Amino acid sequence: MKLLILTFYFEPDFGAGAFRSNALIEALRAKLNTNSTIEIITTMPNRYQSKRNEALPYEKQANVIIHRIDIPKHKGRFIDQIFAFGTYWKGVHKLVKNQEYDLIYATSARLFTGFLGAKIANQQQKPLYLDMRDILSDSVKDVIKNNLIRTFLLPIIQQIEKYTVQSAIHLNLVSEGFSGSFAYFKGKITFFSNGIDDTFLGNYFEEKAQNSPKIITYAGNIGEGQGLEKIIPEVAKRLEGKYIFNVIGDGGTKQKLVDRLSILGVDNVNLIEPVNRPDLMDFYQQSDFLFLHLNDYQAFEKVLPSKVFEYGATHKPIIAGVNGYGKEFIEAHLDDSLLFEPCRVEDFIHVLENFEQKNICREQFIGQFNRKNIMDKMAESILELYLRK
Repeated sequence: MKLLILTFYFEPDFGAGAFRSNALIEALRAKLNTNSTIEIITTMPNRYQSKRNEALPYEKQANVIIHRIDIPKHKGRFIDQIFAFGTYWKGVHKLVKNQEYDLIYATSARLFTGFLGAKIANQQQKPLYLDMRDILSDSVKDVIKNNLIRTFLLPIIQQIEKYTVQSAIHLNLVSEGFSGSFAYFKGKITFFSNGIDDTFLGNYFEEKAQNSPKIITYAGNIGEGQGLEKIIPEVAKRLEGKYIFNVIGDGGTKQKLVDRLSILGVDNVNLIEPVNRPDLMDFYQQSDFLFLHLNDYQAFEKVLPSKVFEYGATHKPIIAGVNGYGKEFIEAHLDDSLLFEPCRVEDFIHVLENFEQKNICREQFIGQFNRKNIMDKMAESILELYLRK
């Protein structure tokens, strides 16, 4: 068996996409015999321009081959991503030319990696296993403000999306909130979500850090999807002297956050560049609360943030500004969390001021959403697709 894996992010890069793909490869590697080959085509680390880990353009690890394509620097903006993906597209086609695969797997947060997988699968008449981590057409409706651009782009993206999904034999959705968007798909659908990595399972986090002032920590992407500039500056200003915010990460709207903090004269928000996981766990340990937020766009009501799993493993109180499926998931599995309406400053302050410290026990959550277990099942479903073809 020769399996092609297309993933825009992979080790040693940061982010949910890289962590997910890394875990899946380990699960597949354990299940495949030595006569099988896994060929991964990804990019050189580029998730955050402020912190790019070193990596080799080519690696061979037993029966796993890794190609990393160098792409232009970008700040995470939509237009930057288009140019970056154009380079990835060309690099992938060059590498797969004259190659033949038995199965193609593509994981896609911005659609086009999935579209690329669909094109290759159709050209080679091979089955496609598609892992959808986001719905680009929904994001375009909300995020792009220019009506002319949105009106032009949306029908094109919707056609690409439909072609991509209908090219797949198996469709995996990381959020059950996405299910209603693909009613036209007639193949098999699964819901293998993100999960908790071993790094977080082997560490104990105290429930309360006993800080004065208390520390609220956010770690992750700082982009349009998170809308941090709409909530953190005003809340932090109102809570001066009582709370400190640690914001760890980078992304396309970080400058908006910086500008808003400056305008309001906020001095209790620490902006910290992305850190590796051992250092990140130190920040979590020092925190009293962990913060999660999605922008108040309709598109994000279908999303299940990957950070939910990481935060949930810490036994720390979670403050989450989410709606839709993300809210339903947290209410069902992390009912000790503090939930508020996205972008609502007064709502955030109300839930925080009414918080009562209590013992947090999340052993059931941790057992149910262990990433290794989830990826083992996903790897089995990929191999079943190969056996069915």
